Amino acid sequence: MRRIKWQQLVVSLVIAGCLVAIGVAVSIAVTGREGQGLPIAVESIDPVRGARQVPSQTAIVVDLSTGYTGVLVIDGLELETVNVEDVQNATPGKQVTLPPTTIYEPGNATLTFDPSENAAITDFSQGVHVVTLLYWPLLEGRGSARSFAWTFEVF
Repeated sequence: MRRIKWQQLVVSLVIAGCLVAIGVAVSIAVTGREGQGLPIAVESIDPVRGARQVPSQTAIVVDLSTGYTGVLVIDGLELETVNVEDVQNATPGKQVTLPPTTIYEPGNATLTFDPSENAAITDFSQGVHVVTLLYWPLLEGRGSARSFAWTFEVF
């Protein structure tokens, strides 16, 4: 029988304990949709909930599930929403100019607001901003709207 080398045994137990702890941490980690606490009808948001150091010219993008639409309320101001299909140019090959409001793209079910010079919000001032999404199924109308709110911080 060989003699036990206590130093090797202790090091082996520490390494084994670390591997078990990593496995447990990975198995209980909450990321993605669950980590953001998004409703079922909301696939993703940008900037993400609780984001810090967001640039002042960042766009707000909400990806909804198919069959949903909505409006954005940013810092208490409800922004007009325009369907991108309503602003298509009749002239083939000419670039479409989008209005400075929230744009709804029904093919992707996305709402996008890009702060600009002519928009209701030209840029985001330094500090915390609150975005509230009012969303509803297309077939039910705004009367069945639900809301989801999140914050982000501009540096």
